[in-house]
Amino acid sequence: MKFKSFSFLFLVFVGFSSCSSNSEQGKIDSSLVNVSETGSDNSRKDLPEIKFDETLHDFGKISQGERVKYTFQFTNVGKSSLVISNVSTTCGCTIAEKPKDPIPPGKSGKIEVEFNSEGKKNIVERSITVVSNCEPNATTLTIKAEVIEPVSLYSNETN
Repeated sequence: MKFKSFSFLFLVFVGFSSCSSNSEQGKIDSSLVNVSETGSDNSRKDLPEIKFDETLHDFGKISQGERVKYTFQFTNVGKSSLVISNVSTTCGCTIAEKPKDPIPPGKSGKIEVEFNSEGKKNIVERSITVVSNCEPNATTLTIKAEVIEPVSLYSNETN
């Protein structure tokens, strides 16, 4: 019984000691965070703000198997640098690339999107979620297309 108690205490001790603070662990790079000291209402005024030229792009009619590309343009209309941390899509048929560097206030950037219509048909709509240091931190972009199946020129029927 004493051995079980000792083992339990030892495991608890190891668990707590492994969680001890490391001077570098848990620190946030202050250059990526802009917090106003005047309160939460005023701090929002100092945040970056992303403004897209458009959030929906319609490719129109495309042939099945066609790969189409579009570039969503945006501007940082806020007061501090815009950092896009992630761009995700709802399907493997859509690929999106984000800017690697922060976008300073007043400057523009782009999100490049490629849609592969292989195996798709009819009207297809896909979402792209852009996560940034803005408030709110997520923006949804949408692409859509009407995918037309190829028509066979050959028929199995004989006259």
